[in-house]
Amino acid sequence: MLFKDVIVEQELKDQLISLVKETRISHAQLFLSPPGTHAFALAIAYAQFLCCENRSESDSCGTCPSCQKFEKLSHPDLHLIFPNCITKKVKKDPDSNLFAQDFKNFVFKNNYHIDIDDWLTELEGENKQASINMRDCSNIINQNSVRSYEGGYKIYILWCADRLYHSAAPKLLKTLEEPENNTLFILLTENPDKILTTILSRTQLVKIPRLQTATIEKQLIQEFNIPQQKAEDIAYIAEGNYTIARRLTLESSQLREILKNFEIIFSSAISLSTRKSHEQIRFNDVKEIFSEIIAKGREEQKSFIKYMTRCIRNILMIHMGNDQMVMASSSEKKVLYTFKDYVTLKNSSALLHECNSAIFHIERNGNSALVFTDLYLKLSQIMAPQNP
Repeated sequence: MLFKDVIVEQELKDQLISLVKETRISHAQLFLSPPGTHAFALAIAYAQFLCCENRSESDSCGTCPSCQKFEKLSHPDLHLIFPNCITKKVKKDPDSNLFAQDFKNFVFKNNYHIDIDDWLTELEGENKQASINMRDCSNIINQNSVRSYEGGYKIYILWCADRLYHSAAPKLLKTLEEPENNTLFILLTENPDKILTTILSRTQLVKIPRLQTATIEKQLIQEFNIPQQKAEDIAYIAEGNYTIARRLTLESSQLREILKNFEIIFSSAISLSTRKSHEQIRFNDVKEIFSEIIAKGREEQKSFIKYMTRCIRNILMIHMGNDQMVMASSSEKKVLYTFKDYVTLKNSSALLHECNSAIFHIERNGNSALVFTDLYLKLSQIMAPQNP
């Protein structure tokens, strides 16, 4: 993976390149990112640049034996550690080594745009409690005690470090604090609050910013050769999450489905608030929609609610006469105008608050079915005629 192919801001790439060139590499670094960034790709590009035999001022060469091994994720001094669990394939004592090829195939299939929900689906585990476990930590300690295969750096990339099993974490403390020479640990996380403070205190923080809408739009056009308007629509819906943007592009029918689902949910909530006779039929549709969204994982759940908040804000812009500020496609605008009598300047703040509250509870592993049902009922109450 070359730096030029990683979708993050150039300033961050330059920062990492400078660390290598100036030999100021901290032995343990924490890559903190929001969901849907190219964080794993950045970690690989950083490691490849560090080990490259003929690197330029701004990137690894991509052709030396070391780079070619990194392209296949097969460099003997690159160690990938990631959440794993008991599956139909691995009946007991799972660890990252047993799933190494499965994980690499998963990375390549998704062009390095990976998230934990997709990986858990790929694993087909018997439960969703995948973790970086005691055996993984023991393997790291054992590997760290021997010299590197090729005489350079040994690099350990811990993807989803927040899933480092807490009882296993203490085994790593001494290794993180006093590693062998020429050893680099890169911990990747979107949830630093779930990592033990004793681990955090031993790492140097590298913040990866959320992708800009324009960056996602440009990358979608480049990667998929789609029309600019379609790329723009998808980029706005994705809200900085390129993993979701790719998914929407690959399954373009989802764009229409998301808009349709929003329309059904809001129409049903309004029907409930006005006690229309067909409300029960509509609510059955809503329950089915919620089930489908929930089945796609927490990031998709949050993404849909964020889409709802964007629609609410766009309706606000319509009320304020700022049509040029309405970030929506023509088909979206048609739907938004039908709800402007129910989403008003007076109740919009309460609607947005409930949406943000739902996202908060999903992020903290609340029961998704209850969260969506509660949100639906709250929206209905807020949009009721007595609350215009």
